[in-house]
Amino acid sequence: MALYLVQATIEPESWRALLAHPEDRREAAGRTIEAAGGRLHGLWYAFGPTDAYLLVELPGNVEAAAVSLLIASSGHYRSLATTVLLDVEELLAAVERVGTLPYRAPGE
Repeated sequence: MALYLVQATIEPESWRALLAHPEDRREAAGRTIEAAGGRLHGLWYAFGPTDAYLLVELPGNVEAAAVSLLIASSGHYRSLATTVLLDVEELLAAVERVGTLPYRAPGE
């Protein structure tokens, strides 16, 4: 399972709908993520250009892309970004792998 940070900017119409009918969006988001084989670890709202942050665990990039495409296609978000998060062990494994890869810098 991989961790993903989802960042969303919510459309004004969606804020109006939420104001008219308040609801805990963790429930709806969690159902979608669970149906894709994952788990919602948390949902936070924030001030600034990004309105919502979700920490999501999914089996892999295909499931993350499917969830992102479904949410983005709803039209309720001005922007949606999904970032793969690496844990410390994954980064250390990548650092070790660097030494085994060939590379030639531009102009060398």
